[in-house]
Amino acid sequence: MYFDVASTAPLHPVARQALTAALDEGWADPARLYRSGRQARMLLDAARGTVAEVLGVRADEVAFTASGTQALQLGMLGALAGNRRRGAHLVHSAVEHSAVLHTAEQWERTPAGSGTGEVTVVPVDRLGRAAPADFAAALRPGTALAVLQSANHEVGTVQPVGEVAAVCGDVPLLVDAAQSAGRTAVPAGWSLLTASAHKWGGPAGVGVLVVRKGVRYSSPLPADEREAGRVPGYVNVPAIVAAAASLRAVRAEAERENARLHGLVDRIRTQVPLLVPEVEVVGDPVGRLPHLVTFSCLYVDGEVLLAGLDRAGFAVSSGSSCTSSTLTPSHVLAAMGVLTEGNVRVSLPFDATEAEVERFLAVLPGIVAEVRAPLGLDLPAPAGAAAVTVRGAETGAGEPGGPDAGEPAGEAAGSETAGGEVLVLDALGKRCPLPVIELARRIGEVPAGGTVAVLADDEAARLDIPAWCGMRGQEYLGEAPAAGYGGDRGVAYLVRRTA
Repeated sequence: MYFDVASTAPLHPVARQALTAALDEGWADPARLYRSGRQARMLLDAARGTVAEVLGVRADEVAFTASGTQALQLGMLGALAGNRRRGAHLVHSAVEHSAVLHTAEQWERTPAGSGTGEVTVVPVDRLGRAAPADFAAALRPGTALAVLQSANHEVGTVQPVGEVAAVCGDVPLLVDAAQSAGRTAVPAGWSLLTASAHKWGGPAGVGVLVVRKGVRYSSPLPADEREAGRVPGYVNVPAIVAAAASLRAVRAEAERENARLHGLVDRIRTQVPLLVPEVEVVGDPVGRLPHLVTFSCLYVDGEVLLAGLDRAGFAVSSGSSCTSSTLTPSHVLAAMGVLTEGNVRVSLPFDATEAEVERFLAVLPGIVAEVRAPLGLDLPAPAGAAAVTVRGAETGAGEPGGPDAGEPAGEAAGSETAGGEVLVLDALGKRCPLPVIELARRIGEVPAGGTVAVLADDEAARLDIPAWCGMRGQEYLGEAPAAGYGGDRGVAYLVRRTA
């Protein structure tokens, strides 16, 4: 079962039909005046009109790009360039797509007037929601652009776009609608909008950039005659035709299917904590996309968990830091202050069935238990379930589910301080979730009121150890220099045992 449409949706049947037809009818250069060129132009104009109708904008406000990422990059840099007389200050939320973050990083290095571009990042709450008041506080006279996604790509939380647009006033607001376009109504109040066709079932390689009339925009690239001068290069007419056709079809389906998908996701949100011990469901439970849910499992390597689900026939994704592809935590989960390890994102296609969701819920507990088995942990039972004991090797924990499971995760040393007994756990050189696993295994060795110092140099430990304390009812005391506890690098994370 394919449960990862937030990454990319399968090509919609309508897109496939439209693409096949347009390959025959729309292959020519739409800028030419001969018959085949005029035919291509008619198809391109019709596609532009369809996209405009679905998004509720004018056709001449719509430009097509090579991807959603390119649309974001051009939209941000073009709006910043067009509003350079205002200033060089950019505001965006902490949970935007990486394309926004990378563009902002470049902007900070870009000469602007007497200095360089400036960026303010607006924080989010534990649900992943940016507060309009925080956006308002970030704005200043030199603000040239604000950026906010319509809904988050990792946890599904819907952002208050209309309220943020109101506080922005005459400051242009760019909305990244990649996850919501076609699925939900477009929010009001924005100045620029971007989307990506492969997210709604169109072909890859088509992005959408909408610039409302009256918004100052100056292309950051050399001049080009195509796409109103906003996007250079030859347009892929057949792919654009397919993207437009599928957008219209998907929007019609969403009107019928969103309520059903919302119910299926509610089922996952409520049942996973009942079936799996030590799990945190993240994101807004109410103000969310209808088809997306994310949860994080303690003591689990995300890559191993995804591989287990894949073997069981489920394609899901992860924003976890605990994969081989990255050694840094998901910036979205980090900004929310929630658990970053063992993360699973489920995003349901329109044809997902109740039986498929029930099968997912049936296989998940066993797969998580299998991954945790070598760790030797006694886990509390999930709410409403019988007691759960996961036992394996009696000493240590290596890579969860990997070949070194059972090897010690680090040496421990005890010492006395004015604050009472301190147990030092050396997890230096170990990536998540090993520092948390070692903490869970060894905290029982100190009495109530005693302190554990976890030495770690994995950035994810800064997020996951406090999150673990919150989930297990232990007291997180903060950070201290590792040198004070015998470490030659990294940080000492201090935890007091409460019971």
